[in-house]
Amino acid sequence: MSAPPRIHAHLQRLNLSPDTVHYNLKPPRLYEEALDRDEGVLAANGPLVTRTDPYTGRSPNDRFIVRDEAVADAINWGAVNQPTDRATFTHLHQRMATHAEGRDLFVQDLYAGWDEEYRLPVRIVTEKAWHSLFARNMFVRPEGPVPNSFEPGFTVVDLCEFEADPERDGTNSEAAIFVDIGQSLILIGGTHYGGEIKKSIFSVLNYLLTDEGVLPMHCSANEGEDGRTAVFFGLSGTGKTTLSADASRTLIGDDEHGWSDRGVYNFEGGCYAKMIDITPKSEPEIHATTQEFGTILENVILEDDTREPDFADDAITQNTRGSYPLSTLPHTAEDGQGAHPEHVLFLTYDAFGVLPPVSELTPAQAMYHFLSGYTAKVAGTEAGVSEPKATFSTCFGEPFMVRDPSVYADLLGQKIRRHDTDCWLVNTGMTGGPYGVGQRMELDHTRAMVDAILDGTLADVPRTRDPVFGLSIPDRVPGVPDAVLTPRQTWDDPQAYDRQAQELARDFADNFEAYADQVSDTVRAAGPSMKRVHG
Repeated sequence: MSAPPRIHAHLQRLNLSPDTVHYNLKPPRLYEEALDRDEGVLAANGPLVTRTDPYTGRSPNDRFIVRDEAVADAINWGAVNQPTDRATFTHLHQRMATHAEGRDLFVQDLYAGWDEEYRLPVRIVTEKAWHSLFARNMFVRPEGPVPNSFEPGFTVVDLCEFEADPERDGTNSEAAIFVDIGQSLILIGGTHYGGEIKKSIFSVLNYLLTDEGVLPMHCSANEGEDGRTAVFFGLSGTGKTTLSADASRTLIGDDEHGWSDRGVYNFEGGCYAKMIDITPKSEPEIHATTQEFGTILENVILEDDTREPDFADDAITQNTRGSYPLSTLPHTAEDGQGAHPEHVLFLTYDAFGVLPPVSELTPAQAMYHFLSGYTAKVAGTEAGVSEPKATFSTCFGEPFMVRDPSVYADLLGQKIRRHDTDCWLVNTGMTGGPYGVGQRMELDHTRAMVDAILDGTLADVPRTRDPVFGLSIPDRVPGVPDAVLTPRQTWDDPQAYDRQAQELARDFADNFEAYADQVSDTVRAAGPSMKRVHG
């Protein structure tokens, strides 16, 4: 549809002078535009397939935030939140505006967040039709026509064909993700990766919502038939999407949520799932979305003759992705909201194979592990990562956390105490040895453990305390061999396990030094101990 005058006026205020503005086009029109412009190809059964190489994941080294007086003391500056100045932002803005002059632009007016009390109106401006479809998939779509009263709380301008010049533009490469909180504006250039659009707004929500007492969370969430809600923290590749897309439960969302005084609500209107090696048997509901019109498949290889996707082919990247509306899935919450969670699960990909596959956490341990955020960067999730790499990502989402981690940890502590929430650590990573020696935890076993948590089976099961990590490990879980529950028993060389466990305990202790002065003695003591040894 043609853009109303208010859209043109807003673009003019942004110094954008396009030839044509395509406003809030729906999927069929966006498909036509994308195919006419050679932005992608059709797969069998309807998905649109696009390529984003050489950027097939987020580019964290290319994200900058304008440091001005209003935010100087509120942002946790450093390698994650790199500062830039307003003059540099303005210069880049002008160069990108010149790039956009006379081009066609696509505009979508959407919302970040289902809860109307806290939702953020967002305007997504792109030069690619498929990016406009991506935004329409991933954010919350207005019911009916966009109201004339719609005013964006934040605007994203994604001109992916623009390439920055580090010497001229103050960037680290040709890619640029520049956030100006003061002007409520985000600029993205030099990368076609769709995830930059959604994660840039997630970072903004991580800044804005804490002032309203809302905990922004990098997590998935679902609820049972009884309305009891669970949230799953974890970085990409740890199983948030897979474990929350359970046919026996209602999915609230798969990646980004807020926990307010009213309960949990989804920030998004869609899912952005990893597609590598997906099969109808392993993940039937997610695989079914790859047969749907409206789904976008990023960097997925197609068979030449049949145009069927080959999800085992990682010729472009292991970080192949699928973007689809939540409505594509069965069993989703129509209002994107749920009650206060009864269970919080921290998912970790332990590349060393020493953490138990499931353990219950005390409130102090929950705070410790939330701040630690131990996991591994999974191959392809970020540019330059080719294999799993052990890391600590505070709050299980450090790349997106704009404020000091203690702000989010304090909010989590308040909420789990107020709502008597049980917390668990679930290792979806290696068992029987480290990466390259052991094997990844069987998905059926992990699902059985999660089911036992959520249905209350583990509430009264006897526990064994791990002597190094201090974790409370259930002695049995229906459907899981008892030996799997105790990692040391899965290793051929128990002494090698002990050495590896002590090494990881040391890594935990070294990492937690950054938070030692910000937490209580109880939380500091809740971590693994170098003094504990196996008998």
